[in-house]
Amino acid sequence: MLCFPHRRVFHFCGVKSAFTHSTMVGVSVRSQLEEKENKKFPVFKAVSFKSQVVAGTNYFIKVHVGDEDFVHLRVFQPLPQENKPLTLSNYQTNKAKHDELTYF
Repeated sequence: MLCFPHRRVFHFCGVKSAFTHSTMVGVSVRSQLEEKENKKFPVFKAVSFKSQVVAGTNYFIKVHVGDEDFVHLRVFQPLPQENKPLTLSNYQTNKAKHDELTYF
């Protein structure tokens, strides 16, 4: 696993193809995104992700939402002992398949 520093404080682990966990993380915040965007997405499929360990985990997930449209999600997963749900911390719309996942 390759990690690289970001802003001298955090470390990202290299981009990975989406697997079951990131897909579940993305799907679990789908309703939060649809509510914020005030629309339903015809497709919602995680295609790749990066993770960042903080006091919990930030997931940066590239999601295909139909046609040639993608969104980037930042989802925070608290530490297990906090017993709190996943939250959609931030997101970016109007992304393309080739757009790189970066910290936002």
